[in-house]
Amino acid sequence: QVQLVESGGGLVQAGGSLRLSCAASGRTFGSSAMGWFRQAPGKEREFVAAISWNGGSTTYSDSVKGRFTVSRDNAQNTVYLRMNSLKPEDTAVYYCAARKGSWVGVDLGQYDYWGQGTQVTVSS
Repeated sequence: QVQLVESGGGLVQAGGSLRLSCAASGRTFGSSAMGWFRQAPGKEREFVAAISWNGGSTTYSDSVKGRFTVSRDNAQNTVYLRMNSLKPEDTAVYYCAARKGSWVGVDLGQYDYWGQGTQVTVSS
C-alpha cells in the first residue's frame, strides 16, 4: 500500500510559479513510477507529468512541456512538480499518483494509488 499526500497548491498570478510536493508512505515508493494529473472543473482528469522509479526517465504532456519539471527524492519519499510560467488554463486540482510498475505511464488506468489533490488557481 502507498498513501499519498499533496501540498503546495494555492493562488498565483499568471506568469508565476509554484512547487507541488507529494509525500508518500509505504515501502514500495522507491520502486514506483510516479505521476501528476490534473482535473479542471467540468473536465476529465488529464495527464501532466511522470517520472520513473529512479528519476532517470520523465515525460510531460505537450501543454506543460518546457514549463513544468517533475523530480523525486527517494530518500525523502517525495515527488515534486515545479510549475513555472503558469497560465490561467493551468487552474485545476492536481493529483499525485503512484503505480506498482517502475516505468513512466501516461494513462490514469496505469496508476494504482492516488492522493486527495491540491488546488492550483492561476489568475489572469
